Amino acid sequence: MPFYLHSIFQLLIINIFFQMASPNIITAIFFLLILCVTNNTPCDAQLSSTFYDASCPNALRTIRTSIRTAISRERRMAASILRLHFHDCFVQGCDASILLDDGPSIISEKNALPNKGSVRGYEVIEAAKSEVEKLCPGVVSCADVLTVAARDASEMVGGPSWSVKLGRRDSTSASLLLAESGALPSFKASLDSLISTFGDNGLSARDMVALSGAHTIGQAQCFLFRDRIYNNGSDIDAGFASTRRRGCPINDGNGNLARLDLVTPNSFDYNYFKNLIQKKGLLESDQVLFSGGSTDNIVREYSNNPSKFKSDFAAAMVKMSEIRPLTGQEGVIRRICGALP
Repeated sequence: MPFYLHSIFQLLIINIFFQMASPNIITAIFFLLILCVTNNTPCDAQLSSTFYDASCPNALRTIRTSIRTAISRERRMAASILRLHFHDCFVQGCDASILLDDGPSIISEKNALPNKGSVRGYEVIEAAKSEVEKLCPGVVSCADVLTVAARDASEMVGGPSWSVKLGRRDSTSASLLLAESGALPSFKASLDSLISTFGDNGLSARDMVALSGAHTIGQAQCFLFRDRIYNNGSDIDAGFASTRRRGCPINDGNGNLARLDLVTPNSFDYNYFKNLIQKKGLLESDQVLFSGGSTDNIVREYSNNPSKFKSDFAAAMVKMSEIRPLTGQEGVIRRICGALP
């Protein structure tokens, strides 16, 4: 139907409705419209790439500038922000619950075993949020700031970019229990376990392999891979294990950091997948992606086709960013990401 006929048809329907509707129904509808406008809350509780175009048009530009500044100071921060976003979305959904500090009604997810002393970048997101607050107080959620920051972090180190849908709201709770009870994949997870955990969040095995490719940047602590490099099995290259032992003593240095990719540690490329084929995955949960299982072909595909990897990574990041978001009247807009209003 041509646009102008569609519009005329809509006007006719509306006119008929108001002629037939009772005064009480019309009053209720009018009240709901006023509520949506005065609360700056959309009646359509859907994520949208244009969500802040009217209410905070410079929000994304401000976030990007803040994230670029942080990564310029420390390139490793790109990997940290991507991981922070991942750890948020897999616990309660993408609701910024991981950013909450301990409080009267909050037991912070920051203290969960997979997060404590490992997940970082909280202060970078808080700084970006603070800059946005100066422009548009109480408008942009911490969940959206974190989601946009992950996209900008990828782009900053040579990774793909993608369109981010916005309109998430912030959680008023956190779940330490959920963060510690298997919602987040273990560094020792089997392939079946990884597929199951990602599947629980609506992500396919291909999504999982693509997202794991973020380990082309970043670092891991010694205690996470010590067993792997000192108990040489058939799934690890002997020379690679020997090299890694130099920075990870058998009885010391738990917090010593090692680059996940020795060859191009600061560039978002596809070398991660080449490493797996050569049995040079640093973490067990990396190497299981190429260990004779169902994901071997995906790893081979990405190792030969970097553009396909980056395309799939971007698509998987979009899917992950839309795991159980709070929208509409759900949740709140936290002005300080670490504290409830």
